[in-house]
Amino acid sequence: MSGRTHVGACPERTCLGCRQRAAKTELLRIVAIKDACVPDPRGTLPGRGAYLHPAPVCLDQAVRRRAFTRALRAPGALDTKALRQYVEQTTVAEQATP
Repeated sequence: MSGRTHVGACPERTCLGCRQRAAKTELLRIVAIKDACVPDPRGTLPGRGAYLHPAPVCLDQAVRRRAFTRALRAPGALDTKALRQYVEQTTVAEQATP
């Protein structure tokens, strides 16, 4: 035996903001469409994807370090307005849920 366990194994990804590894289901997939970062909560949009905790803190860190451009291999700067709006809406919805 190799010592690896196959029970409960789930794929892990690294958050672009905080650089911590987490289960793929805990992170939000992001893709570049034209010149914008677009959230892909279902994980079905085509193209190269990057992952981020759906928290404003991680989003701010990723924007400050210009991580989206590198991770998505974009030729220029990417607009993050749609992504920021989605993250803010999900955090408000989580806080409102008891």
